[in-house]
Amino acid sequence: MSTVESPPSHGPGGLPEVHEQTRRELRARHYSRRTARSYLGWIRRFLAFYDRKHPAHLGEAEINRFLTHLAVERRVAPSTQTQALSALLFLYKRVLQVHLPWLEDIVRAKKKRHMPVVLTRDEVRRLLDRLEGTSWLLAALMYGSGFRLLEVLRLRIKDVDFGRHQITVRGGKGDKDRNALLPERLAGALKSHVANAKRLHQTDLKRGAGWVELPYAIERKYPGRGRDWRWQWVFPARRIYTDDETGQRRRHHLHESAVQRAVKRGVLEAGIQKPATCHTLRHSFATHLLEAGKDIRTVQALLGHRSLETTMIYTHILNRGPLAARSPLDLL
Repeated sequence: MSTVESPPSHGPGGLPEVHEQTRRELRARHYSRRTARSYLGWIRRFLAFYDRKHPAHLGEAEINRFLTHLAVERRVAPSTQTQALSALLFLYKRVLQVHLPWLEDIVRAKKKRHMPVVLTRDEVRRLLDRLEGTSWLLAALMYGSGFRLLEVLRLRIKDVDFGRHQITVRGGKGDKDRNALLPERLAGALKSHVANAKRLHQTDLKRGAGWVELPYAIERKYPGRGRDWRWQWVFPARRIYTDDETGQRRRHHLHESAVQRAVKRGVLEAGIQKPATCHTLRHSFATHLLEAGKDIRTVQALLGHRSLETTMIYTHILNRGPLAARSPLDLL
């Protein structure tokens, strides 16, 4: 694509209109709030890189140069560069309605293969012993079910099946659904937590609140569903907020930073030397399942990995397969 002399007549005018049109398009296509914020951030950085020129005056060469700058000078991760590219493709294709051919000249950020941090069973036990309340329950679910942090925070009441000891993850990574384990040891604690959440919701209803953000067009298709108990978050936030568009008084799910701080503090108090995070509990879940003899296809399904190769990294941690070897010192 070559740069154009002036903004297309059918497109938005100034930069404020570009940003507003981008917001509307993201909302109309049901992008998550997190993705929308990220896309808008990358678009602002792209335009700031070129002294806030109108994007219609910037073409393929400028996009290539910006993405190459991210990889070479900023040394961003490959996933970060890909996200920036996705944001710019959205801007040109959906907002400006300009087709961009595949960008061949981008210098791609180098993808490094890192071995995940995994805790031993004793380290997991020590970490959980340092947590309490909701933080303990969330950490126990991440380890016991293999959840990503946002997956467990975005659980809704209807997704928990106590009878089958099963939890359904809706719209996980790659917008995929999957079934996860509900550990029997956590069933009682989770039931108690859900009962407390229900009492909180009933109090909200009496105060004229009790709404929750719904996915896609469900609110338009089923008016009032936003106050339905089944659609409420399993882990609601402490505060109520008023949605700017609807005026509804809603309660969001618990913010991930609160859980991350609690786990970080627990790691330090437990004397764990590894750089463990919430995601480490998911890695530990997969590794300990394989150590217990579960087949790798089952672990792949429980983790929601699209490719078996992604799951195979845990076999390297176990020192199995081609890496299975004993030190010659141990054989003396």
